[in-house]
Amino acid sequence: MTEGRSCPLAYRYQPAALCADPVPVAEDVIYVIGGLYGNPFALDEIENMALAEERQGRSVKRVFNGDFNWFNASDELFRDINSRVLSHMAILGNVDYELATPNSGAGCGCAYPEFVGQGVVERSNQIMSRLQKLAGSHPDIQQRLAALPRYQCLMFGGLKVLVLHGDPESLAGWGLAHESFAAGNERSLEGWFRESGADVMVSTHTCLPVLWSGRVCGRPCAVANNGSSGMGNLSGDTRGLIMRISRTVSAVEPVAGLPSVAGLHVDLIPVDYNVSAWVEQFDQLWPSGSPAAISYRRRLIEGASLNPGEIVFPAAS
Repeated sequence: MTEGRSCPLAYRYQPAALCADPVPVAEDVIYVIGGLYGNPFALDEIENMALAEERQGRSVKRVFNGDFNWFNASDELFRDINSRVLSHMAILGNVDYELATPNSGAGCGCAYPEFVGQGVVERSNQIMSRLQKLAGSHPDIQQRLAALPRYQCLMFGGLKVLVLHGDPESLAGWGLAHESFAAGNERSLEGWFRESGADVMVSTHTCLPVLWSGRVCGRPCAVANNGSSGMGNLSGDTRGLIMRISRTVSAVEPVAGLPSVAGLHVDLIPVDYNVSAWVEQFDQLWPSGSPAAISYRRRLIEGASLNPGEIVFPAAS
């Protein structure tokens, strides 16, 4: 096994099993929060967003779909992030899996494809090594992480909303990545929707946002990847993104959204957190020259490479 490039068999699952036992959701709104990456200020803002909805009479289900750990490399912050997240519904990301189950031989568990440079892979493995040492001092949190599922299917508004971290075959799969859609690799989607019975698939893991809609076997289906809730996703935009799913329109203007999916609004909502405060804390945890600073600091202060018009597939003609 090549650390950071390949993953253990425990990461794998069968699409047909994913929606076998959907969990009913009674709330009015679902927030799917992927890739928090240990950012407490983004988590503060997401909680404020949910409270604002609740003040307007809409109950909100918070669902964390993995990688809520990553930059939280202090005892206090590690415990704070995990305590807050694990009070809500959550599934494992590869980061969280490797913290709960160290020594798998997978390194960071990212399953990076070939187009990701080896330097990125090695730095991610180094970040994971530091976090694993920290997690070992918090065995109660490790046990709680180990008890999390790898996926969760929700029954919401009469539709099956499949919450994943990676893709329908692997916890760390890249089949729902922006790069996969940009390359035209959508052929697997029909099989995944048909086998799983899902109506909406929500993912994260691959750090860039994607929205896709189409029809499979005559029914409307959608894919929604929020990219990251804890760091910027768009060019010149430092805000995180979460996925909001509801029959009601968002009071916050979405960065992008899909046409109604059988009555559901599926929107990418910005998380306008205190970037300056987070960068100050990040610099203390990961000073200049550290693997996280080299790989991620620029993205925290500048955003990523995408423009809003590049999020939605198929692209408008």
